[in-house]
Amino acid sequence: MTLIECIRAQAALLEAAGVSFGHGTTNAMDEACWLVLWRLGLPLHALQDHEADVLDAAQLQAVQALVQERIQSRKPTAYLTHEAWLQGVPFYVDERAIVPRSFIAELIAEASIDPWLSERTRRALDLCTGNGSLAILAAMAWPELTLDAIDLSPEALEVARINVDRHGLSERIQLLQGDGLIPAQGVYDLILCNPPYVNAGSMNALPAEYQAEPTLALAGGSDGMDFIRQLLAQAPAKLSAEGVLVLEIGNEREHFEAAFPRLEVAWLECSAGEDQVLLVTRDALLAQGPQNSAV
Repeated sequence: MTLIECIRAQAALLEAAGVSFGHGTTNAMDEACWLVLWRLGLPLHALQDHEADVLDAAQLQAVQALVQERIQSRKPTAYLTHEAWLQGVPFYVDERAIVPRSFIAELIAEASIDPWLSERTRRALDLCTGNGSLAILAAMAWPELTLDAIDLSPEALEVARINVDRHGLSERIQLLQGDGLIPAQGVYDLILCNPPYVNAGSMNALPAEYQAEPTLALAGGSDGMDFIRQLLAQAPAKLSAEGVLVLEIGNEREHFEAAFPRLEVAWLECSAGEDQVLLVTRDALLAQGPQNSAV
């Protein structure tokens, strides 16, 4: 069996098993490519160069065992390979942290946030950093910045430490443990945040692959806005005069607008549309006045 034939066969098994995608791939063929190439020790971009390679019995057995583990465990492939890619950058990941997939990464790479920054932008914060990927991508995109990266989970920060060290950014990224903005040190010109925002109904309907991730990183309360209410109330005190907050809310725009009807925000377009990520200035946060904290 050739490599491409093996990939197609494994894709058919994944499809038949009804596994869920969304942690780096969107379909069975791409998922099978990832699993097979990783198991064989080949680069993920190497399919075209190796698709006619004939696999021996040991290679086929190893591939089949990994695919069966994916099917039976329902763990995201990133947890089986301990690697995820975001904007072409590799990151270590395991069950201690959510699999990185934030649309904010696209906005960093495409310079969509840059118009709100200036030569005075020097300090940034990645809040709910998880495995540290957004802080690392921001440090790569804006070499003049120093960054803090906060997470409530000490275990997630252990994963973030692996990635910060792996990319040689320990002198520019400081990892801080604590709840929300409580550990924040000073004020920031830019805050990036991919918080827990999944509402309770959606949490209950999540496929097993998402249930394998830390609930702490996903669940946002009955309407998904619990953490965000706290964040928006505290953020003005942690933003500089020209500071901005970039906030991912996924599919929760309706709940967000119901919770913050007076807040003026800019919606930033990404590959999933114009209602997944927003940007709000410190001035806008101050102008909205106090918000009702009830759901």
